[in-house]
Amino acid sequence: MKGKFKIITRKLILLSITLVAVAVFPLAVSAQSDAVPSWIKNTAGWWADDKISEIEFVNSMEYLIDSGIIQISSQQNVDVSELTIGFIPVEKADDLTPKAESLEKFLEQKIPGVDFKVVVPNNYETIIEGMKFGHIDGAFMDTGPAWIAHNRAGAEAVLAEVVKGKVNYQATVWTKADNNSINSLEDTLGKKVAFTSITGSSGFVRPMGTLVTDGHIKIEGDDIIALKAALADSFESYTFAGGYKAALQLLLNDHVDAAFGSDIAPKKYLDPVDQGKLKAIDTIGPVPSHVFVVSSEMSVGTKTALVNALVQLNYAENNDILRNIYGAEALLPTSTSMHIGDFGKFIDALVGLDQKILDKYNKGS
Repeated sequence: MKGKFKIITRKLILLSITLVAVAVFPLAVSAQSDAVPSWIKNTAGWWADDKISEIEFVNSMEYLIDSGIIQISSQQNVDVSELTIGFIPVEKADDLTPKAESLEKFLEQKIPGVDFKVVVPNNYETIIEGMKFGHIDGAFMDTGPAWIAHNRAGAEAVLAEVVKGKVNYQATVWTKADNNSINSLEDTLGKKVAFTSITGSSGFVRPMGTLVTDGHIKIEGDDIIALKAALADSFESYTFAGGYKAALQLLLNDHVDAAFGSDIAPKKYLDPVDQGKLKAIDTIGPVPSHVFVVSSEMSVGTKTALVNALVQLNYAENNDILRNIYGAEALLPTSTSMHIGDFGKFIDALVGLDQKILDKYNKGS
């Protein structure tokens, strides 16, 4: 096993070995997600930034196992003969299906005796309903729809995508460099602001959700109309620019006082001169990467075998299969509460937003 475990970077090797003890041995891990302490998340971050040693990080994971927060079982019995996997409807089915079928063949090789089927629906609601009624067993999902699937169908996140060495990016507040009146997220209240879109994770959900959950904005009602009314009451004006670049351009042209988006948006979309005209005044918090979720009805043995197989996409000889699907570099074991739970509370706080998120991916509309 050790000789085969060749992943993209040294850190991903160790992180997979440590977190994925769930997958590389005939064992199953059931994370009591509500009991996972915040310090383990901090420890993982410190290790990723080389602030603590690999031994210290491994010891912290051993503590989770020894204390029963992560439970290990020797059970790995696959009790099904067929599994159906759904895929994020982000491109035409004709383009995505051949890539998905390569994963289908890979999984059938890794789990003999199980017939895998792939589905690429036009919308996330098909996947969620399929998981709820037992027609879909697992699926690759964006963060928002994954949380909605968890709420509506009991789906559980078991793997997080690694992109550019990270499993998240930071939601950030941007202003002009010479603006001294806005120094925090709360300071944007009463100002002219640009969101990316009403479904944007870093450009709306995280900043607006934080203002609501922290008590700075109150939504009077339980639908999208109430949410929009709260926006109108809380800012001098607001606009949904349509994307990171458009929001930043509104800021550069003095049409708004602040823009919301990702921490890397200016570097990605603006030239160096325009980048120098802006400053980040508040990093609101992380936005999680995409996940792989499984049905709540899947047995521990089947779940373990499936996670074990998917983690082997991290090996150099298999990695192209993963990269060709969505561009992810690796998959790391996780749980719903550990990876998307904190972000999910912001979706829940923004009433009516869950349907907007699902509609965003509806290719039939």
